[in-house]
Amino acid sequence: MSVAGLRTAARETVSGLPRAFWWLWLSTLVNRLGGFVATFMALYLTLDRGYSASYAGLVAALHGLGGVISSLGAGVMTDRLGRRPTMLIAQLSMAVSVAVLGFMEHPVAIAAVAFLVGMASNASRPAVQAMMADIVPPKDRIRAFSLNYWAINLGFAVSAAAAGFIAEYSYLAGFLGEALMVLACAVVVFLKVPESRPAQAAPERTADGKRAKDEVRITTVLRDGRFMGVVGLSFLVALIFQQGYVGLPVAMGADGLSSSDFGTAIAVNGVLIVALQIPVTRFIQHRDPRRLLIISSLLAGYGFGLTAFAGSVGVYALTVCVWTLAEIVNAPTQTGLVVQLSPARGRGRYQGMYTMSWSVAALVAPLMSGFVIDHYGAAWLWGACAVIGTVAGFGYWLLMRNLPREELPDGEEPVIEPAPVPVQARPDQAEPDPAVERAG
Repeated sequence: MSVAGLRTAARETVSGLPRAFWWLWLSTLVNRLGGFVATFMALYLTLDRGYSASYAGLVAALHGLGGVISSLGAGVMTDRLGRRPTMLIAQLSMAVSVAVLGFMEHPVAIAAVAFLVGMASNASRPAVQAMMADIVPPKDRIRAFSLNYWAINLGFAVSAAAAGFIAEYSYLAGFLGEALMVLACAVVVFLKVPESRPAQAAPERTADGKRAKDEVRITTVLRDGRFMGVVGLSFLVALIFQQGYVGLPVAMGADGLSSSDFGTAIAVNGVLIVALQIPVTRFIQHRDPRRLLIISSLLAGYGFGLTAFAGSVGVYALTVCVWTLAEIVNAPTQTGLVVQLSPARGRGRYQGMYTMSWSVAALVAPLMSGFVIDHYGAAWLWGACAVIGTVAGFGYWLLMRNLPREELPDGEEPVIEPAPVPVQARPDQAEPDPAVERAG
């Protein structure tokens, strides 16, 4: 493709999205650029503090458990308090808890604060995803979710590289640095990101004066059979992808490869996402989501399945290429499907349930990989991934038959409240592009 063609493609990729989306995108990037602690937590606990690997694993599990618990709570807050207040509460809590964690010395205190950090770090996700669904029209949502996913991975790649240098200087500097970056993210949200929650009509009353039960509750989400099926399939796919960070390093170590060899292989994942996420999204954004989810599930399963035949860094890297392509296709498509199945006034709760599926997978995956590798060998783990991917693909085929097209229900337009702006700025500068038509 010529330089002019690349410029045109880039312009088409980023054009037409509302201004509020780009401020939200920037806040995501800033947040991920400061993601130092998750990268070096295990090294900090074992090398700097002198704790055992078992204790480090316990802290990691508590961190993940905090994320599981906060997913649903943050979803409820997103619908009740609003997207913007939930993000601000989550980010301020994250900044404080991460900074405090850097000063903790007693093992119980470290574990307790790590649990709080896990809760805070996961609490903003339902609000971010619900807000994107509010302000971006349906035809552009796959593109918007893809750009946001690209920002997450770009920020993670940079922060992961910086974490090593920061840890050599001072682990405390890493904790405080992440706290400052999250605080900067909160400032961006406070100054530039408007509220987008759909307008809440006055609750209707029944003939006897009681409040009508027409609002979306957690029980409403749990009774939504098709959506809970998607949540279950999302858990299966997430369980596969998590093996890239829990099962893969163990298998490579068993083959006599070093941690730097694993770093080289897994770096392919980040490089490919940064390089291919946007062009691949341009290719898939108007294609059948059912096919995309089926294909990505199979690619993920069999990509990891091929790992059973790997024995060198080069072959491991090739398998990473296969399942990374599945990740690039699956992530924005899956998020778009969740939005399509969610009522506008219950997006927070629905997104919270979806986020929880990934958090639970992050807890289960290490247990799964450890048990299978210890008792049966790594080849069985990769075979199980292929089976799980096949089951997920078949599940998407069943669930998405006769899936209705997304429509904009009457009365579900979000009210975009201008964010606070400096006196010299006009309030309408914070409003989204009129072309959005306040999609709900």
